[in-house]
Amino acid sequence: MTTALVTGANKGIGLEIVRQLVDRGLTVYLGARDAERGEKAAADTGARFLQLDVTDPASIERAAASLDRLDILINNAGITGGMMNGPGHADLASVRDVFNTNVFGVIAVTDAMLPLLRASAHGRIVNMSSGVGSLAGMATSQTPDSLAYVPSKTALNAVTVLYAKVEPNLRVNAACPGYCATDLNNHAGHRTAAQGAAIAVHLGTLDDDGPTGGFFDDNGAIAW
Repeated sequence: MTTALVTGANKGIGLEIVRQLVDRGLTVYLGARDAERGEKAAADTGARFLQLDVTDPASIERAAASLDRLDILINNAGITGGMMNGPGHADLASVRDVFNTNVFGVIAVTDAMLPLLRASAHGRIVNMSSGVGSLAGMATSQTPDSLAYVPSKTALNAVTVLYAKVEPNLRVNAACPGYCATDLNNHAGHRTAAQGAAIAVHLGTLDDDGPTGGFFDDNGAIAW
């Protein structure tokens, strides 16, 4: 495995994923919407900048056409839409925006990159999910009552399983980084972005006999 693409990677966990993959000697494409921020982040990490907006089909098409090889795709781009979209008072426009990025964007980018990943001898896909998307824990944990972010991660987990099912030659898994201090939560998390990146890097560089179609954090498998 020599070439990776990380979406939404100009800051936070995505940037740390890029940094750790570069440190392993991989050629890493840092995907970001904003060219100025993305180019600076790429220069700071030794990665290559790739302009990529996961909600823009033309941007995705250009990005895919610019690559001639890809071994690892890490779908990291994501938004919360605010955490107050609870049952009974949800802002449907916000919910749609979240699903457009967190679910539909992942599908669009993955489909565009599949020909390259299939051509790799060690194709890997990692979808950055969250423990809040676990149905098993949703009713009993401190999961936010958001009809935007939370169900988007549940849907992303389902998307992960389906890609793993139809792409048996790839390793396709969902990763939970834990509650990390990033812009996504106004830096309220108790883990660092570097700690959160570790599980994505691990799943992205799995051996050929590694798991597929699973949901993992640093401690192992998470209940769906």
